[in-house]
Amino acid sequence: MRLFTVSTLLLLLCSSGLALQIQCYQCEEMTHDCSTPEFIVNCTVNVQDMCQKEVLVKNDGIYYRKSCASSGACLIASSGYQQFCTGKLNSVCITCCNTPLCNGPRQKKRPQPSAAVTLTAPQLPLFSLCTLLLLSSTLC
Repeated sequence: MRLFTVSTLLLLLCSSGLALQIQCYQCEEMTHDCSTPEFIVNCTVNVQDMCQKEVLVKNDGIYYRKSCASSGACLIASSGYQQFCTGKLNSVCITCCNTPLCNGPRQKKRPQPSAAVTLTAPQLPLFSLCTLLLLSSTLC
């Protein structure tokens, strides 16, 4: 019975990590880059899996539109507007990304690492880690 309880708890713990939720910046036609904490939203789990950023160049300045998006809709929109992304007047640029808050300001380039080699621990995917834990609990 103990084995069943431990296995069930591990399975629940591991499967809870499978729901994908991303955070993005969200704003409508702002004249500033709206990349501050008050514009952060949680996107719909397993539906909106990307962040979208639109930059519009109008007569009176540059406007930003940011939101959560589904990957299909975002990629279609960005490819459809690619020809209008010139950086000139009436330009519309749409970009998609899939990491948390990636539709915010551009990250500054990090300095190149030194010539010394740094060792990092290998990263196991969550599923593999859960499988290992489950196997070790059944063998004990």
